[in-house]
Amino acid sequence: MVRQKEGEPCCICPCPCEGLVDVIGKKWVLCAVAQLGNAGTLRFNQLAEKLGISAKTLSDVLKDLQRNGLVKRVAYEEIPPRVEYFLTREGRELTMLVAPLMVWADKKTGLIQLDA
Repeated sequence: MVRQKEGEPCCICPCPCEGLVDVIGKKWVLCAVAQLGNAGTLRFNQLAEKLGISAKTLSDVLKDLQRNGLVKRVAYEEIPPRVEYFLTREGRELTMLVAPLMVWADKKTGLIQLDA
């Protein structure tokens, strides 16, 4: 098919995974989801430490996951402030779907350390 204008796609893809790939394809997203899936609930600094990423990067990742309904944020009115993150039902479903992919990737690369 010929493109109508330069830079525009030649057709519209009705694939339901298109939006999902935009979310989970970003760097650190699957790692954050996996950590929350393993731990259940984590505070911001705990998650940052486990991932080894900057606060800004983690903040951006968590905001994106919240916006897409995969992570829930709970802020407690305490001093010092306490904020916890955990997976929503959709986030837990995603971990179940992505787990086989991570196992497959580990067999290919040997980079992922999975607990036995």
